[in-house]
Amino acid sequence: MLLVKSLAVWLLILVLAIINGAFREAVLLPSLGRPLGLVLSGLLLSVCIIVVACFFVPRMARTERLRPLYLGLLWLGLTLGFEFGFGRLVQRRSWPELLEAYTFKDGNIWPIVLVVTFLAPLLAVWWAGKSREADGALVAKRD
Repeated sequence: MLLVKSLAVWLLILVLAIINGAFREAVLLPSLGRPLGLVLSGLLLSVCIIVVACFFVPRMARTERLRPLYLGLLWLGLTLGFEFGFGRLVQRRSWPELLEAYTFKDGNIWPIVLVVTFLAPLLAVWWAGKSREADGALVAKRD
């Protein structure tokens, strides 16, 4: 059941990434230019990933210490599989074209987005723990 939930959350991230890409191509790049548009798009997608992780992951991964790490690895693997599979099979792009996205050329921060994808579940669980600690401290202080 956890695998199905993990895939569902990743699919939500995928939908947000597609919407982000459309927004980048239609609005950000024409109005801001390539370098700034790519940076802003990467930051926007990273924030979306973190928000989704913070909303869903603490409920899914609170019982096992390594579960957020596995979840981040799963999301990263699915993302890379989708990127290369879609790029090669649907878009018919060459390997050099696909690998260009993994450089920091012209403001491209895709590698940072991948790191965020991997770390977002860990961050979400850590943040939820800090929030619970703060809530507990407030309750203790009131008593």
